[in-house]
Amino acid sequence: LNIVKVSLSHCREPEHPPLNSANSSLSSNLYIGLMSGTSLDGIDAVLAEINTSGKTKLLQAISLPFDLALKQEFFALQQETSNELHREHLAANSLAAAYAQACAKLLRIQGIEANHICAIGAHGQTLRHQPHSEVLQSYTHQSLNPALLAELTGIDVIANFRLRDMAAGGQGAPLVPVFHQEQFFSPKENRAVLNLGGIANLTLLSKDGGVSGFDCGPGNMLLDAWMRRQYGLPFDNDGKFAASGQVNAALLERLLQEPYFALSPPKSTGRDLFGEAWLESLPLTEIAAQDVQATFSALTAISLAQALLRDCSASSKPDSLWLCGGGA
Repeated sequence: LNIVKVSLSHCREPEHPPLNSANSSLSSNLYIGLMSGTSLDGIDAVLAEINTSGKTKLLQAISLPFDLALKQEFFALQQETSNELHREHLAANSLAAAYAQACAKLLRIQGIEANHICAIGAHGQTLRHQPHSEVLQSYTHQSLNPALLAELTGIDVIANFRLRDMAAGGQGAPLVPVFHQEQFFSPKENRAVLNLGGIANLTLLSKDGGVSGFDCGPGNMLLDAWMRRQYGLPFDNDGKFAASGQVNAALLERLLQEPYFALSPPKSTGRDLFGEAWLESLPLTEIAAQDVQATFSALTAISLAQALLRDCSASSKPDSLWLCGGGA
């Protein structure tokens, strides 16, 4: 199994020369993508040229840190809280303003005006995600005021990506596997694309054109939560704390008994399951903190490996695994 790490430029100076804003043939194909994932570690903004065939060319990528107060509010809003509706709408407005700042920085770096951007794609911040086999019990909620983002930037905004898919009985993540297929498909080999964010999601691309995707389990979410709880740190820098510990076999066995891992795709998950309440239910008090972190790292790797072994047919067994995301 060949393993390939895929990386977008992050927090760096422009590597591409600014576009000529007079070039109207390019401007109609320019899009901005905005994302803030379950880890709440920043706002990623990408400027891309997408031609009519769907092929994408990365022009610029930046990452802006969350305002600390907004980050803490989003963490709080992922649990039941007082005056929740009012607070969430204010947070949605603040996120739109932060997104607008990211867009302005992208345009400034590239030396182009807002009217040269076709549209902004903005997912928002997931606060609840509850897929269910019964569609009337299934819902997802992303916090964002896309109308305000459009007003602040002067650019059309595409949002609410998940709702139509869930209304049709899907898991609410219809775009990632299709995008991976567009970017990474090869007629010569089967490929798997693993995105390691707060949650680890897997796309399977067979060389005959088949595509499927699902969440295989927690990515960085438990690691980040444990560092916040133990040391008040947002994440385990370079995995050094986990590397200083030893995997606790009994704890790992307990973690792998989580029923989610045994579910067959399609499936998706998030902080609703692998959140603070799940963490608090675990017997961790007698285990060294670094050993807990090492075991959480092993959980991510082993749950992925089990998914690859269990959920890939013989004909779609991956020849290579492509890694992307903050946990790659």
